[in-house]
Amino acid sequence: MESSSKLPLHLCHVHKLSIFINRTHIFFHSIALVFLLYYRASFFFFQDTTKTKASTLAWLLVFVSEIFLSFEWLLSQSFRWRPVSRTAFPERLPDDDKLPAVDVFICTADPEKEPTVGVMNTVLSAMAMDYPPEKLYVYLSDDGGAAVTLKGMREAWRFAKWWLPFCRRYGIKCRAPEAYFSAEEEEADFGGSEFIQEREDIKEKYEVFKKRVRENATVGDTRSRLGRDHPAVIEVIQETSSDDAIQENETKIMPLIVYVSREKRPSHPHHFKAGALNVLLRVSGVISNSPYILGLDCDMHCHDPSSARQAMCFHLDPKISPSLALVQFPQKFQNISNNDIYDSQLRSTFWLLWQGFDGVGGPCVSGSGYYIKRLSLCSNSIHEDGDPMKLRQSFGPSNEFIKSLHQNKKPDMLIHRKKALLNEAQLLASCAFENGTEWGKEVGFMYGSVLEDYFTGFRLHCKGWISVYCNPPRPQFLGSGTTNLDDFLVQLTRWTSGLVDVAISKFCPLVYGPLKTYTFVQSMCYADLALFPIFYFLPLWCFATIPQLCLLNGIPLYPEVSNSYFIVFSFVFLSSILKHLYEVLSTGFTFRHWINEQRIWMMKSVTSHLYGSWDAFMKKIGMREASFFPTNKVDDVEQLKRYNMGVFDFQTSILFLAPMAALVILNMASFAVGISRVIFLGELDKFFIQVFIPFYVILMNYPIIEGMLIRKDRGRIPPSVTLLSAIVSLIFYFLGSIIFM
Repeated sequence: MESSSKLPLHLCHVHKLSIFINRTHIFFHSIALVFLLYYRASFFFFQDTTKTKASTLAWLLVFVSEIFLSFEWLLSQSFRWRPVSRTAFPERLPDDDKLPAVDVFICTADPEKEPTVGVMNTVLSAMAMDYPPEKLYVYLSDDGGAAVTLKGMREAWRFAKWWLPFCRRYGIKCRAPEAYFSAEEEEADFGGSEFIQEREDIKEKYEVFKKRVRENATVGDTRSRLGRDHPAVIEVIQETSSDDAIQENETKIMPLIVYVSREKRPSHPHHFKAGALNVLLRVSGVISNSPYILGLDCDMHCHDPSSARQAMCFHLDPKISPSLALVQFPQKFQNISNNDIYDSQLRSTFWLLWQGFDGVGGPCVSGSGYYIKRLSLCSNSIHEDGDPMKLRQSFGPSNEFIKSLHQNKKPDMLIHRKKALLNEAQLLASCAFENGTEWGKEVGFMYGSVLEDYFTGFRLHCKGWISVYCNPPRPQFLGSGTTNLDDFLVQLTRWTSGLVDVAISKFCPLVYGPLKTYTFVQSMCYADLALFPIFYFLPLWCFATIPQLCLLNGIPLYPEVSNSYFIVFSFVFLSSILKHLYEVLSTGFTFRHWINEQRIWMMKSVTSHLYGSWDAFMKKIGMREASFFPTNKVDDVEQLKRYNMGVFDFQTSILFLAPMAALVILNMASFAVGISRVIFLGELDKFFIQVFIPFYVILMNYPIIEGMLIRKDRGRIPPSVTLLSAIVSLIFYFLGSIIFM
C-alpha cells in the first residue's frame, strides 16, 4: 500500500494532435468567414445598378443569418481548443475504512412514464455498487407521491438481501437485475454448478419481485391523485423478513435506502427537479450527511459498480480536491440502435464536447452520473467558511441541518434520535421551508431554469470550483434514450427552454461569466450551450426560405461560379461539413451517423429550438409559467420496431410536423424551378449555389418526403398534415412574391 500511495490516482492526457488539427481548422475557417462577411457587407457600400429594395432586404436577412452562424461557430470552437481525457486508478485508493461516505440521489416523478420496475432497478444497482455498504446511502425522491413507488422500495429492499450477496460473491459487473438477466451473453462463466443454480434461484426471486411491484401498480394508484397537493412522506426502509435464509454476515451490512416524497401545494412553487434535489440535500444532511453525492436519473442504472471508486480517484487527490466540485461521467444508453436516426445517444456531447469542456475548467453538471461534493452546494464560495450568524438566514430554521454543515460524519440516525431526526426531515421536506432563504439562489441546486444541471454547474464554476470529465472504456451508467421523434423533439424543446432561460437572464454566460469562471474559454463553452438554440433556429429558417423564394423570383444572392468569391462560399461549406464528418469518424462512428446528425440538426433547429426559445421569452415577459414534463420511458412496440429498422416515426404534434414538411415542400418547388432555369435559361453560373441549397435540404430530409408521399404505415405523415404544409408553402411563396418582386 505504501508504494501504491506514491503513485498518482489519475492521469490527464492532453490530445495534442486534436489540438493541432482543431486550431489549424479554426485559423483557416476564420479567414474564409472574414472574406465571406466582407463580400456580404460590400453589397451595401458599393453602387450596384441591379440593387433593388427587394434584393437589399434579402441580402440583409441572409447577411444577418450568416453573422449569427459565424458567431455560433466561433463560440463552439471553445470546446475544441484543448480536449483532454482522463484515466483513473481505483486500485491505488486507500483501504475501505478510509474512504468517504456517498449519498445517492435518484429522482422520479411519474410512474406512468417512468415504470416502477425500471426505477427499482436503478435503486438496486446503486445499492450493489462496489463500495463499503456502511458508507453508501440511497435516497429516492418521488415527486409524484405515488403509493406504488413506496411499495416498490419496500420490495426492492427485500430482493436486495438476495441480490447484493450474489453480486459480491461472484463479482457481477452489471448490477441492475433486469439488464443482467436480459443480456444475450452472461458476463462471466464461473464454470460451477453452484453459480448456475444460484443464478437461477435469484432469477426466480427477481421474477417474483417484478410480479409484486406490478401487482402493486394494478391494485394501488400509479400516480397520486394529489400529485401537486400532498404532505411530505419520508420513510427509512428497514423491513426484515424471516424467510431470508442466507448468510448473516452478508445481510447485516446493507446500504441504507430512504424514500422521500416532499410536500407539494398548488400555492407554492416546487421548482421541478431542482426543488426535489434540494429537499434530498437537506433530508440527507440530517440522516447520513455524506460528503459526496451521486446524482442519478431514475432510468440510468449503474452499469459498472466501480464508478464511486473511480470518482474518488479525483476527489481524494490533494492536488485538485480543494477546488474540485464534481466528477462527471457520460450518459450512455442501452436501447440505441446502430442506426441512431434521432441522435439520441448525444454523440457530440459525450464523445467530443465534454472532453474539450474538461480541458478548460471542466464540464457542467449533466443531469445524471455525477459525483458532487456536498460542500460545493452548501457554501457560497470555496474560500468561505460560512458566517454562523448568517447560516440560518441562508439555509433555513432547522438547527439539525445547521449542525450538519459543521460536521463531516453521519448523524446518530439509527439509535435513540431516529424518531426526532425523521420529524426534522419532515420539516426539511415541507414546501414552505425555503421561504426567505438562499435555497436555489446561492446554495443548493439552482432555480430559475428547468435545466437545473446546466445552471448549477455554471454557478459553481463562477464561484471558483472546477470539475472533471471521466469516460472509462466500460460505461459507468446506462439508461434509456428516446426512440421516437415525438419524445425526442419534446425533450429538446424542454432543454432549449431551459438553456435560453439562462441566456436571457442576468446570468448570461457572455456577461456574467468571463471574469468569474476558471478560464474565459470556459465561459465561451457555457455561452455556446445557452445561445446555440437561438443562433440556429433563426438562420436555418432564413436559409430554408429566403434563398428559395429569391430563386423563385429570379433574385441572385450568391456569387456566380466564375466569381472568385464562389471559392470562399464553397470553402466555408466544405470546411464545415468535412470537419463534422472528421469528428464523427474520429469518435468511432460511421458516415451514416454523420447523415443522421445533419438531418436531425435541421429538424430540431426549425422546431424544438424555435418553440423552446419562444417558450423562454414568453416566461421572461410573464406570459406563461415554466413547465416540465418527464420523458416517456414506456416503449411503444410498433414505434420501437420502426426505430430499429431505421424508419422515422412521424406520430408527433402537428406543430412539429407542419414546419418541417412545409419547408421541404418549399425547397422541392424551388429546386424544380431552379433546374428549369438551368436547363431553359442557362443560368447555372448565376444560380448554382441557390439551386444547390434546396437540393442539399431535400437530400438530407428525404425521410420527410418519404413520409409524405410514399409510406402508408401508421408512422407516415398524415395526408391532412401534408395538405396543410402545402398550403403553408404556398403562403410563403405568395408572401415572397410580394416582398421580393
